[in-house]
Amino acid sequence: WHLRRSLLCLQVLAYNRHTYETVALRVIITVIPAPGREPPYQGEFLVGNRNVEELLPAAARDIFLQATASIWEQDDLHVINVTSTLDRGGRVPLPIEGRKEGVYVKVGSHGAFSSCLAAAASPQSRFRCSLGQQPLASCYDTFAPHFAIRWCNLTLLQVWPSPTAPGPVWGSGVLEEGGDFQPPTEVPPQDLLPGYLVTLLVPLAVATLLCLLLGHLMCCRREGV
Repeated sequence: WHLRRSLLCLQVLAYNRHTYETVALRVIITVIPAPGREPPYQGEFLVGNRNVEELLPAAARDIFLQATASIWEQDDLHVINVTSTLDRGGRVPLPIEGRKEGVYVKVGSHGAFSSCLAAAASPQSRFRCSLGQQPLASCYDTFAPHFAIRWCNLTLLQVWPSPTAPGPVWGSGVLEEGGDFQPPTEVPPQDLLPGYLVTLLVPLAVATLLCLLLGHLMCCRREGV
């Protein structure tokens, strides 16, 4: 993977259950990072009436961004990530018509959050959600009826770039004038004989005692001896 551009080769295999005919398709995906640095203001919305494949097309994301722009009051929004609730530990919905798995959509912007979003993610709103009530929101829900946003799961993040550590400073590779290379001092020789004797004699002494004890139990403690 390259730092600036990533190439992902995906091979899809399909087969016919009746004729067992197989077909292979290779898809090459080019991942290009967004221009500029990562947006510092990021909001994650939980869409309850959509599956992840329904928000992957560009047209569906554009409609979602238009609804988000009316509430966020910013025009530089873009989708950062789209994740299914099943990847976050969610349960598979019942096979009932109209039930969806739910999708987390993370949107980023360089502009600050609007007062409506800040109120919806405030501690007061979290408290109301814990009581089963709707959170505080002073703006009109522009997502309806296309997207059913679960406002109690709204998450607002402020991501600031971490300072980069200074890299190593490379020298010219030439010693300074008058400087001599000082090799490391030699390690004094060590006497390894005591350690060798302890390692060898201690197990040997223990084995000898065990043999003597076993011989005493088997030969010297028999009946009539």
